[in-house]
Parts: sequence; structure tokens; C-alpha cells
Amino acid sequence: MNFSIQSLYNWYRGLLQNPKYRWWVVLASVAYIVSPIDISPDVFPVVGWIDDSIVIGLLVSELSQVVSAKLKERSTRVNDTTKTGEPESIDIKAVQLD
Repeated sequence: MNFSIQSLYNWYRGLLQNPKYRWWVVLASVAYIVSPIDISPDVFPVVGWIDDSIVIGLLVSELSQVVSAKLKERSTRVNDTTKTGEPESIDIKAVQLD
């Protein structure tokens, strides 16, 4: 089995992008951060906090991207509903006056 940090990151990001699993991943990430059972225990002053800070950083960055995409989608949806379906330009027939 070929394991890499990049594949783990892509898996985590893919789960956060999927609305079906998003809240489960958020809850699992928060549980991992709060839990005393870690890859490196928190009893070691600096080393124990590294894995928690990595998970916090990933969670915050990915959730901010999800929120940004949702806000952008919402603003385009609002802009689409405010349009009345009329063209944005007005055709005018010019008449030359002598």
C-alpha cells in the first residue's frame, strides 16, 4: 500500500467538499483535537501540539474555502434572481434630423 501525506490530505479535503460527510468530518476533527488519544500525546509539550495544530490548520483552511464557495454561490444566485430577464442593453433606432 502506497501511503503519502498528499493522498491523506486529498482524502480529507474530498470529504469536506462532500456535503454528505462534511459535518461528520468536522465533528471527528474536533473530537481528535480535544481527545487525549493522539498520534503524539499532548503530555509532550511541543511535539504533542504539532499534530493538533496541523488538524486545526487543515480544518480552518478547508472550511474557509467551503464557506467562501457557498457565499460566492449565494451572491451569484441573488444576482440571478434580481435580473428581470430583460436585456442589459437597449436598442435605439437613430433618426437623422436635417
